[in-house]
Amino acid sequence: MEVSLAGAPDSPMTLGFLLMFYPVLKDVKLLMESLEGLSTPSKDGDSTLLDPGTSSILDDNTRTDPEPEGELIGRSRSSGLCFSDGKCHIDYILVYRKSGPQSEKREIFERNIRAEGLQMEKELSVCNSDVIFLKLHAPWEVLCRYAELMNIRMPFRRKIYYMHRRYKFMSRMEKRINRFRGWLPRKPMKFDNNTLPDLEENESFTAPFSRSRIHHFTIHNKDTFFNNATRSRIVHHILQRVKYEEGKDKMGLNRLLSNSSYEAAFPLHEGSYRSKNSIRTHGAENHRHLLYECWAWWGVWYKYQPLDLIRRYFGEKIGLYFAWLGWYTGMLFPAALVGLMVFLYGWFTLDHCQVSKEICQATDIIMCPICDEYCPYLRLSDSCIYAKVTHLFDNGATVFFAVFMAVWATVFLEFWKRRRAVLAYDWDLIDWEEEEEEIRPQFEAKYSKKERMNPISGKPEPYQAFTDKYSRLIVSASGIFFMILVVIAAVFGIVIYRVITVSTFAAFGWALIRNNSQVATTGTAVCINFCIIMLLNVLYEKVALLLTNLEQPRTESEWENSFTLKMFLFQFVNLNSSTFYIAFFLGRFTGRPGAYIRLINRWKLEECHPSGCLIDLCMQMGIIMVLKQTWNNFMELGYPLIQNWWTRRRLRQEHGPNAKASFPQWERDYNLQPMNAYGLFDEYLEMILQFGFTTIFVAAFPLAPLLALLNNIIEIRLDAYKFVTQWRRPLPSQAKDIGIWYGILEGIGILSVITNAFVIAVTSDFIPRLVYAYKYGPCAGQGRAGERCMMGYVNASLSMFRVSDFENTSVPRTDGSDMFGEAVKYCRYRDYRERPDSPGEPYSYTLQFWHVLAARLAFIIVFEHMVFTIKNLIAYLIPDLPKDLRDRMRREKYLIQEMMYEAELERLQKEKNEKKKNYRAHHNALP
Repeated sequence: MEVSLAGAPDSPMTLGFLLMFYPVLKDVKLLMESLEGLSTPSKDGDSTLLDPGTSSILDDNTRTDPEPEGELIGRSRSSGLCFSDGKCHIDYILVYRKSGPQSEKREIFERNIRAEGLQMEKELSVCNSDVIFLKLHAPWEVLCRYAELMNIRMPFRRKIYYMHRRYKFMSRMEKRINRFRGWLPRKPMKFDNNTLPDLEENESFTAPFSRSRIHHFTIHNKDTFFNNATRSRIVHHILQRVKYEEGKDKMGLNRLLSNSSYEAAFPLHEGSYRSKNSIRTHGAENHRHLLYECWAWWGVWYKYQPLDLIRRYFGEKIGLYFAWLGWYTGMLFPAALVGLMVFLYGWFTLDHCQVSKEICQATDIIMCPICDEYCPYLRLSDSCIYAKVTHLFDNGATVFFAVFMAVWATVFLEFWKRRRAVLAYDWDLIDWEEEEEEIRPQFEAKYSKKERMNPISGKPEPYQAFTDKYSRLIVSASGIFFMILVVIAAVFGIVIYRVITVSTFAAFGWALIRNNSQVATTGTAVCINFCIIMLLNVLYEKVALLLTNLEQPRTESEWENSFTLKMFLFQFVNLNSSTFYIAFFLGRFTGRPGAYIRLINRWKLEECHPSGCLIDLCMQMGIIMVLKQTWNNFMELGYPLIQNWWTRRRLRQEHGPNAKASFPQWERDYNLQPMNAYGLFDEYLEMILQFGFTTIFVAAFPLAPLLALLNNIIEIRLDAYKFVTQWRRPLPSQAKDIGIWYGILEGIGILSVITNAFVIAVTSDFIPRLVYAYKYGPCAGQGRAGERCMMGYVNASLSMFRVSDFENTSVPRTDGSDMFGEAVKYCRYRDYRERPDSPGEPYSYTLQFWHVLAARLAFIIVFEHMVFTIKNLIAYLIPDLPKDLRDRMRREKYLIQEMMYEAELERLQKEKNEKKKNYRAHHNALP
């Protein structure tokens, strides 16, 4: 290998220094084309805006000298990012009211803040004299002390680049390929290298900060060495450990926020996200402006996300969310493409479908009424349109698509693990471990009388007895079960509505509704079901909150995981229960004409449409998916926009039209909406539920991935716009993965295999057609199946009923003479039963029914085992760590050993020189 060293440090590294950094040094960066898809395409950094030697963003003129200090102070002071002296950078803002409670606790808290070394400054609000802003600044010494305590990793040495040795033939080929690439246009989805600032951390080895070895770290400017997100995180760490009252547990900003001592606490945005000057000619004013132009602006919807800049500004936790959302959206492209091809395949083969032809030409087949009394007899040909629409979704490619989506879900999750590993490595999260979490104040107040020793910290802490813990869990599980029963009751109400209204619509005055009574019933039932879903979601949130607090989780992460699981179960069951009913129960237990199964001995259960039940399932999924996503997007962006607009309107009325432009940054941020109390919960939940819709019933609705893709392209920019412009800046926090959501995604992937197997076997007509083609059709016994083999299928799938055998409550008001010229004596219905004049038992199941049932059960077993085998095989074959990443980590170890060897030689040489120097000094001192 040809190794070239770049950016060697100015001062030598001692052996002890290398030993300290041995387990945590960062890896080299491979210059390989294959890494473009794994590494983030954009970079950023706070230090690059002010550091010497960096270029202006989107500016062709490079800047080699640092900006004058007066210029920086003037810019920060005018934007409201510093104290009144223009020098101390504001790292955190606390807001309280003079008339608010707990003033003594607040005074003690602020006194202890000063004792920790933080500087503070108070200022009255411009809009409300009762509101006071407390500005906090962490000096260099405080930042260094807590950065060492928190093990924050900082850059200390430039990375070493290397390239593999290439054969001459490969080198010539690469030159020709690169020459050919030069003729092609640049990738439109990637940002230019000059668009985004480079991040120093991504170009350097990093290690936990140490004050004793501070001279080894790359410090160009003390004011920008710790970026704004890191400074805010350090200050928040201090505030969480400052006492506000005497007592071992009377500490922390969160408790003061919960008892209304402070009204709000947040880090500042870095200025305005808009600028009078163009970013291409004058550069970005700040990283918020850069994020807006390169991420949140709708004009860059087709560009990759600047993940490094997002992580730098909002922290790793939010960065991982957008990385996952972008990965999920990218993986939806092949799924949407294949789903669209399945739909188009059904469209282009529509004229060649034998089943649709027979239904459209069956003018002499009279179908039995689908409801009691008011529904008339119908010709089977009246279902021609619905039969064609059903073929668009239920065709020969449906089974392939179901298998493809099951494999796709596994590939998506496995490759996300690889992508997450690359991000964790690039963002220095490989060796990061969460700190020992603090106990929740509610848990502490409840169980403060009983204590036991913490095995990690060795300190006494409140203890929850085993019987108390599990009794609460049993009560919580009972509450979850009860709420699921509420969902089932709501579905039961929808079933009753469908049963009642199908007769009402059949007797409706408008011919359009009367002739399409079943479709009208399904459409209105879906809309009512959506309204019930949204109302129950509000109830479920309160119930989940109540049950989670009843469990008394010990830490915030335990509380968050418990609440997340409950909310997901509630909303998943609420959203999908009616879909499960339509897919697996609608029309399955209705009985037959003359012996219908009735609800409360009164209402006849709803039957499927003559063309099948799949059309009802498609309508259910399409309407719910579109309405749900539209409503979520409105609530995510529309609600904050309306609230912020109302605030701006009030301020204009009170202080003039240009008042907000003169407000300091903390005042403008305070007037924005705070981030959701549950953090990223709502964003993840929306996408996870969409993932369930995309995979669980995808065999019935192949266009679901396409709708999800279109929604997610909008969703990314909506969330970006919301985070950058509508919300206060959230506290940057670290995370290694997406948490409990990954396990939920795996569970949905397993459930999707089972549901799609049942949809194909039970809901669609795939199995009955297959059995007819191989056993009963014109090609029976020939071992082949095609459209010609399906001739006569429609007639074979319909049973005959004698009208005189109708129950009294089911006799239609018309005998059909007005439509067919004579009274109807026999009608047909979907089932496999004997004729009424059969010599055996009339209306009993035929042999074909049992063949179809056996084939359905066999298909479910074979399909599930085959797909699960493929999923497990793919999961086994795809390693969690990419090979190039593993090579980079091995290369890192090798370089560390080399540096340790060089440092050891340097130390020995230095000791040898010291001995010689001492010897000469001693020799010269002799008389």
